[in-house]
Amino acid sequence: MENIHPIFDKILGRNEKESFLNQRAKVLWFTGLSGSGKSTVAQHLEKKLFNEGFFIQLLDGDNIRTGINNNLGFSLEDRNENIRRISEVSKLFLNAGVICLNSFVSPTIEIRNAAKQIIGTEDFIEVFVNTPLEICEQRDVKGLYKKARAGEIKGFTGIDSPYEAPVNPDVEIKTENQSIEESVDQIYNQIIGQIQKNN
Repeated sequence: MENIHPIFDKILGRNEKESFLNQRAKVLWFTGLSGSGKSTVAQHLEKKLFNEGFFIQLLDGDNIRTGINNNLGFSLEDRNENIRRISEVSKLFLNAGVICLNSFVSPTIEIRNAAKQIIGTEDFIEVFVNTPLEICEQRDVKGLYKKARAGEIKGFTGIDSPYEAPVNPDVEIKTENQSIEESVDQIYNQIIGQIQKNN
């Protein structure tokens, strides 16, 4: 580390970039079981915010694992490293004034707290996509639950690896009882005051 000399103090700051983009940067962290609707809701929210003039970056589990984290598996250690890297990337977007939507199972309270510590408590908005396991399994969009039940996938969250639901999420949506549009509107209404730039 002795040969590393960060230049954070010499580059344009977050305030200047937020003023340029006319928004306040935040990280919305979508958590929930596979098939809960995290990615779908995040994608629709991205479009809604973009259409209203906000500048957003969406980070999704499968996309990240085909690129920056393509060398990681699904062991506990690799899951922790997966979230650590995502959190550091999110912080870069945050410092660029960009609103970041993150869609990751992130199954444990500890792993989400680690992300919050890196990103910063005041900039981390936890969105719990609370969909029961049986509904997620009925949807099984990617066929993963079927493979997990057949023993073809080991350590699959919700089947043979636990999911720890958030105790006090900033936003909670229940996709089995409402449409995608209703879910998006609920999140939007709860976060809009935090991302609008005060003039």
